[in-house]
Amino acid sequence: MSLRVVGAGLGRTGTFSLKLALEQLLGAPCYHMVEVFKRPQDVPVWRGAAEGEPTDWGSLFADYAAAVDWPPSAFWKELSDAYPDALVVLSVRDAEAWWESASSTIFPTSKSGDPDSDWRKMIDALMGNRFVSDLTDKEACIAAFKRHNALVRETIPAHRLLEWRASEGWEPLCNALGLPVPDMPFPYTNTKEEFITNFTKGGSHP
Repeated sequence: MSLRVVGAGLGRTGTFSLKLALEQLLGAPCYHMVEVFKRPQDVPVWRGAAEGEPTDWGSLFADYAAAVDWPPSAFWKELSDAYPDALVVLSVRDAEAWWESASSTIFPTSKSGDPDSDWRKMIDALMGNRFVSDLTDKEACIAAFKRHNALVRETIPAHRLLEWRASEGWEPLCNALGLPVPDMPFPYTNTKEEFITNFTKGGSHP
């Protein structure tokens, strides 16, 4: 299987809803950070990638038709090159709203736990080398968020790039992929409140 969609949007830009939508549209799994929780063997692979080691993308995504959210979005350039026929979806939202969401959900939880664990070493390498090390620095994080989105827009040719907001639902995705719009509601999910509830209860996608 080859990736048909590369998600370049960072976490907390509707990526979990995007994952569910793409799985329905493409009829195959979509890689997302939640997959890393289920596939601990991928943790050292992502750490190695963040530290500049060669990565066998074909093996990592052998069972997937799409990849979104962190960690994949941190490697959007490598993945767009490795899969030249894939649509690149840049999921976006207002920078301040993104910061409010990320700083109260994924940022504090990603830095919790044993700092010497494989998970934390992966996160530290990923953020330090591909985003910012200090996830409590609002100005640095927002600047990195804006810089990331701008670079995607500048780099990916217009015919391959779809800039998408979760509020737009099915239609832009279906149009870009040449697929019919499903006759069912778009899977809006994983709001900030849902995230906090899932993490507090030990859910699979903290």
